Amino acid sequence: MLCLERDDVHPVWTWLAVTGLVIAVALALFGLPPVDLHGPLHGLGVMDPLCGATRSWYLTTQGQLREAIRYNPAAPIILVATVIACARAVVGWVTGRWITVRVSRRISLPHMVVLVITIVALEINQQSHAELLMAPWQR
Repeated sequence: MLCLERDDVHPVWTWLAVTGLVIAVALALFGLPPVDLHGPLHGLGVMDPLCGATRSWYLTTQGQLREAIRYNPAAPIILVATVIACARAVVGWVTGRWITVRVSRRISLPHMVVLVITIVALEINQQSHAELLMAPWQR
């Protein structure tokens, strides 16, 4: 349910989104960082669900959505959510009224099943693209 609040009831998410948007802008302007940003099992060929997200965000900011989805299909969705959360923050800071989504703290079994299936599907996708994700960046 959507409602208006006088204060930001999700300040951690707001600042995570602002930080994410700063990172996205930096990627768009300066490209990928010169260091590899991999999880601890990456060298062994085990991809995590976020593997390829940095490259995917960079490619998304360059308008190369098809290529971005190859690296990580969840990353462009997360980037869009980040932009929406930042727009919410701007509206809140300017107007003093924060748009808030109220969600039950208790996650229902069907929602949990969908969440687990989504994460497992993303992990399977990422693992099936391990060769692409382990290859050095060539842009």
